[in-house]
Amino acid sequence: MKIRVIIKRLSNPRIRRRLKIALSIFFGGIMLGLMFKVVYDIGYFDAQSLENDKIAELPTTNPVLTMESAQHIVSGALKEDPTNPKTIVVEIVDNNRRLSTIIIESNKIKKIARIIDMHLFFTCELFNEEGYNLNEGIEHQYNINRDNFNRGGQ
Repeated sequence: MKIRVIIKRLSNPRIRRRLKIALSIFFGGIMLGLMFKVVYDIGYFDAQSLENDKIAELPTTNPVLTMESAQHIVSGALKEDPTNPKTIVVEIVDNNRRLSTIIIESNKIKKIARIIDMHLFFTCELFNEEGYNLNEGIEHQYNINRDNFNRGGQ
């Protein structure tokens, strides 16, 4: 009995027209929402791919200090000719990303040097928190004469 009442009311042209308008607006809103979602997703994924490309172009976060890169840093810091340097990197003792320890040789005198963050080069005494000289242990381990260390050079 109730279904007949609903069918009778829907047969009215005014109700039919209002129902068509309401359904058109409802489905139009759904289509508009889906379209915005698709456009957003496409833009988001394009932005992610651009960001990933930029990250891929950046140097690695953990660069490895090689003999060539250490020699390049030392030659640049001492303003020597990179093709014929006077100071040569003999060995990389500790290859740490933040503070790398290297042994350099100039005029047959070996020294201990440090490279910070793959950029800054320095030769000096380095002490830890307790006040121990960190260079002495490396000098003893690699048989570097301390008298030669303080004489000549830079």
